[in-house]
Amino acid sequence: MESTIARRLDRAARDAVGAVAREPLEIVHLVVEAVEHEIQPGGRGTRVFPFNSVTLTVLAPSREERARFDAVLAGELPLRDRIVERLRSKSCAIDDLTLDVAYVAKAPKDWRHPQFTLAFARVARAPAKEAPREAAFSRIDLTVVRGTAERKTYSFTAKRIDLGRCAEVRDTRNRLIRTNQVAFVEGSGEVNQSVSRRHAHLAYEPASGGYRLRDDGSAHGTSVIRNGSTVAVPPGSLGIRLRTGDELVLGEARLRIRFDDGHRSLAPET
Repeated sequence: MESTIARRLDRAARDAVGAVAREPLEIVHLVVEAVEHEIQPGGRGTRVFPFNSVTLTVLAPSREERARFDAVLAGELPLRDRIVERLRSKSCAIDDLTLDVAYVAKAPKDWRHPQFTLAFARVARAPAKEAPREAAFSRIDLTVVRGTAERKTYSFTAKRIDLGRCAEVRDTRNRLIRTNQVAFVEGSGEVNQSVSRRHAHLAYEPASGGYRLRDDGSAHGTSVIRNGSTVAVPPGSLGIRLRTGDELVLGEARLRIRFDDGHRSLAPET
């Protein structure tokens, strides 16, 4: 009954004010949040995600719109990886999740969101052959030592961590093009203003279990301070493999990093 009432209210609201078309990246964020809402208590303080199959159906009447969605859904951080990353961050173990995407030219009236709908299922899987294991994710801790960010300290276990000014980066048409996991505050002095909105990112390396710092074309440069020496990170390069104790320099701002005890990033720089 409650879900029926909610659908009717959603539909009435859309009919009253008109559906606001969202950009593909915004829909991706809404999908991840919707998946998170399906997490359930598992007993004794645990939480579980009861499904291993998710089907996303998107309203995309034209080939151009489908191409735009495809580009975002299978981008540098694919939607499935975003979902798995969010579930793991909520302590839900998930290894065999499948994501299917379909497009329709017209959305049925019973969709709760005017541009997409989700279907969840649990499907029996045939036992898979054991594959070589990737190195486990290392937790990386970042502490802001110069500049003002939304938080003083951060901890991540993720494939990519974006660093920049402002949590959300939008283009001239106000379309969301990037979210910074480490976001320096807009208008908080010269140090923060030296950080570009799309300044740099940390990229996880499965082979080593470590991270590299890469510059994303920043205006004031990116570098690493290690043992008193400064090493520049040229835009477009492979970046620099990081070690515990390194300081990341973004313009005039600085972050100090630390890996968990199981991480040893001591391989020669390449």
